[in-house]
Amino acid sequence: MLGWDFHYFYTMPSHKHFILHKPYGYLSQFVRTETTRKNKKLLSELGVFPEGTMAIGRLDEPSEGLIFLTTDGMQSHEVRSKQVEKEYYVQVDGEITKEAISQLQNGVEITVKKEKYTTIPGKAFQLETIPDFEERAKKIRDERHGPTSWVSITITEGKFRQVRKMTAAVGFPTLRLVRVRIGNVVLGDIKSGEWKEVKEFK
Repeated sequence: MLGWDFHYFYTMPSHKHFILHKPYGYLSQFVRTETTRKNKKLLSELGVFPEGTMAIGRLDEPSEGLIFLTTDGMQSHEVRSKQVEKEYYVQVDGEITKEAISQLQNGVEITVKKEKYTTIPGKAFQLETIPDFEERAKKIRDERHGPTSWVSITITEGKFRQVRKMTAAVGFPTLRLVRVRIGNVVLGDIKSGEWKEVKEFK
């Protein structure tokens, strides 16, 4: 007689997965910690999610776009793997040049934990049309202060504020950053602050 507890397998709860369009000004966390200021907005304010839901593939507070939510902590390692591409649409200060695009593609030197680090070569190109995103909660400066441009940047790593540091390193500071893709999953037409449940992150 086999020693399997079939009752365990049939009653084991299934995990829940969601994709969310994180708005500007939200922290990528659900629980307020001792170091979290009371005026900071959390993802838990955007809807009712199952107990134990966590964010993976985090975005910093001023960044927007696609973020994965799950009750399965094992998903984190796979999503954060260097085998998974993360694509961002980035509005930068100034009319970006071909030389700057080339630098972004080939890797640039940034500072990570007070040490110099050269990013892994990735993909970058200037967007020909302005992305049709909703107006951000905090207004971005207008063209009276000079031109801006949009660029797509795809990386496979995720150092702290990496994309922002990369554009600054080539002379075009980031004004707005929206993640539009993780692996094969795209943000699509999900509006800022909205989310939907999915079966898996593929």
